[in-house]
Amino acid sequence: MPYHWTRTQDSQTLSLWPHRSLPIRGFVGVFGSIFILAMLPLFGLIGTALLWGMLPFVLITLTGLYFAFMHTYRTGDAREVLTITTQETHLTHHPHKGPALHWSCNTYWTRAQIYPQAGPVPHYITLSGNGREAEIGKFLSEEERKELIGELQSALKAAQS
Repeated sequence: MPYHWTRTQDSQTLSLWPHRSLPIRGFVGVFGSIFILAMLPLFGLIGTALLWGMLPFVLITLTGLYFAFMHTYRTGDAREVLTITTQETHLTHHPHKGPALHWSCNTYWTRAQIYPQAGPVPHYITLSGNGREAEIGKFLSEEERKELIGELQSALKAAQS
């Protein structure tokens, strides 16, 4: 699960992050393999003029693949931290680019809601209170959001009592 609960005596903290199925070590292996497989056909063309016609296309493809992977890793830097105490619920969203976004509300008035079809993603989860609504876990999978809503509601209920 790309989230983790940390519970202490007076607070509960939920940390969320986007799922990354390929760690950076795996990227090195995959990219190295693709590089070798892309270069294999060119070995038969060494010493011919056709090599210089094919080489730019192979290099453009490898460069595009590299930048696509790097973009995926940069956007995976997003993080969300939800802290629930008996007095206040505070959500901080750290996007991969730009300043952190903050939302807070008195825990007694905080509600976790799920929108099965109405949100930008299926089973969209929001926290509401103080006349505002904040999204949480948008980058999680649908199954993870279904599981998270129950945990969020239980954590809020425990903090409110």
